[in-house]
Amino acid sequence: MEAKEFTENICKVLTDHKAENVVVIDVRGKTEIADYFVVAGGRSMTHTRSLIEHVEEEMEKAGVAPVREEGVREGRWAVIDYGDVIVHIFNDETRLFYHLESLWDDGKNVTRYTD
Repeated sequence: MEAKEFTENICKVLTDHKAENVVVIDVRGKTEIADYFVVAGGRSMTHTRSLIEHVEEEMEKAGVAPVREEGVREGRWAVIDYGDVIVHIFNDETRLFYHLESLWDDGKNVTRYTD
């Protein structure tokens, strides 16, 4: 599966499970670590952990396992690395603090995902 299609699948899983403000950041040509970042918010630590679990379950069904993951248990900010696509799921406070969208935004590479 191509990175763009994989990114859209992850966004769909997140929005289906009520993630807030799902954003795709196209980082091709800006870094070698990935092609896309998916950034999403959870309403609470419990919701954030739930979103992480849903993404991992659905991607596992598709036959894709993460390369690595960080912060999954805490529920404040989790990173799930799928190689070409890195998923960041934040609770509200942590997302505001790090605001990845503004760090990587070049004026045309950040897209809000809508179903």
